[in-house]
Amino acid sequence: MTVHSVDRSSDKRVRILSAAERVFAKRGFFAARVSEIAKDAGVADGTIYLYFKSKDDLLISLFESRMEQVNAALREAIGNVPANRPIDQLRAFIHAYLKLVHDEPSAAEVLTIELRQSSKFMKEYENPQFADFLRTLGGIIAAGQQQGQLDDAIPAHVAARMIFGMLDELALAWVLARQPVKQSAHSSSPLPGTRPKKFDIVRAADWVVALVFEGLATKESA
Repeated sequence: MTVHSVDRSSDKRVRILSAAERVFAKRGFFAARVSEIAKDAGVADGTIYLYFKSKDDLLISLFESRMEQVNAALREAIGNVPANRPIDQLRAFIHAYLKLVHDEPSAAEVLTIELRQSSKFMKEYENPQFADFLRTLGGIIAAGQQQGQLDDAIPAHVAARMIFGMLDELALAWVLARQPVKQSAHSSSPLPGTRPKKFDIVRAADWVVALVFEGLATKESA
């Protein structure tokens, strides 16, 4: 295979992944059709299956690609902070993650909502990119604990999952709040439910930092 054919093959795969992200975000994973993705990517339907075994494999590959970019951006963010300041590294990590959510809303929607619709992802996928994410976050926390800057009452790997839980839920709420309100078939009023209120996801990074380092208790109650 020549260099040019490799480049074209790689470019076509990237185009398919980008198209899949747009279609999944717009239509939802279950409703999206491979033919729609192919049309958006400008390729024949059968071309999709030259790169991906199924729609589930396409979604998982999209996740891997996006998480690889996320992990690289997070490593760059904390790399700009000295290693002897793990608290500042943790702040940088949180801010960088939620800024990525803000800057890439379609990707955020796919990663927070549509990904959970794939039974293959939930039951079979080993998720190495997410493991890398947790290792980076856990490493920052562990360093802070070793240096006496963070309380070691909670194991670093558990604290990392707790913090990710906050970030993931905020991203999900932000994505849901941006979606159009669905109307009832019998009424012009919005359907009842627990629809999140709109908020500034970038500013929310400061709220997460405050909650992690200060908690909810007031100084008076503490």
